[in-house]
Parts: sequence; C-alpha cells; structure tokens
Amino acid sequence: MAFGTNGLGRRLRSEQAVLARMRGTQDRIADAITTFAGTMQFVYIHAAWFTVWIACNEGLFGRSAVWDPYPFGLLTMIVSLEAIFLSTFVMVSQNRQAIRAKVRADLDFETNVRSEVWSAHIGHALGVDSKQVEQEVQTLLAEPGKDEQHRAVLSIDPAK
Repeated sequence: MAFGTNGLGRRLRSEQAVLARMRGTQDRIADAITTFAGTMQFVYIHAAWFTVWIACNEGLFGRSAVWDPYPFGLLTMIVSLEAIFLSTFVMVSQNRQAIRAKVRADLDFETNVRSEVWSAHIGHALGVDSKQVEQEVQTLLAEPGKDEQHRAVLSIDPAK
C-alpha cells in the first residue's frame, strides 16, 4: 500500500509543481476574476447596481440625480466593456485549463507506460506469454461489441 501511495504522492507533487511553475501573476488575477464572476455574489452586486442606476436615472431620487437618462447609453457602454473583459478573462482561464489538462494527460501517459512496463516484467516473471495476451487484447479492441467482451474477460476466473 505504501509503495503505491508513495508513487501517487510523487506524481501529484510533480503535477502541482509543473502547474505552479506555469502560473504567473497575470494568470492568478485572471483566475480570481473568473472565479468571482461565476458566483451569485457577482450577480447580486450587478442586480443591485443596475437597479440603483436605473432608479436614479428614471428620476426616482429627483431630477438632480439623473446623469444617464433613458436609454442609458453610459450604462450600456460600461456593461458592454465589462462583457468584453469578462469574456477575455474566461478565455484566458479556459486556455490555462487546457494546459492543465495537457500536463495531466502527459503525466497519465507516463503513468500508463510505467504500468505497462511493470506489468510486462511481472507477466514475464510469472511465465505469461505476452504475445498471446497482446493478440487477445487486439482481438477485443478490433471487434464490435467490445464493451460486452471486455466485461466477459474481466469476469473470467484466472484459475480455470
């Protein structure tokens, strides 16, 4: 158990180290903005802001409080600019997520290669014919309905 846990811990630390080295100040800021923009607090703040803005500019607090009369051109411009910036921050965060996914995929591939090498060595030590195993795998992968066959292979009793 400790052997597997130690390897997993090393892999996770490696993944976190790679991702940490790739994350700069700009990335942290973009992630923080995107994270906040995806909250209900963000929605509530905007709902309150729009309500106060429209109420003021409809004259509910007197004519002296009107600075952006209907059709609220200034509000429209501010909201449009905010949408442009928010969509940019979302794209930056999505690009970072894609990079994270690639790092994880690369590390997963490395783990799979290690597992395959270990399996081959263990199989060899146990006297398993690797060519026969590979032939059975290729047959299963090439045939239609491979999901059912895969389940059938998994349920085979190796003692028989």
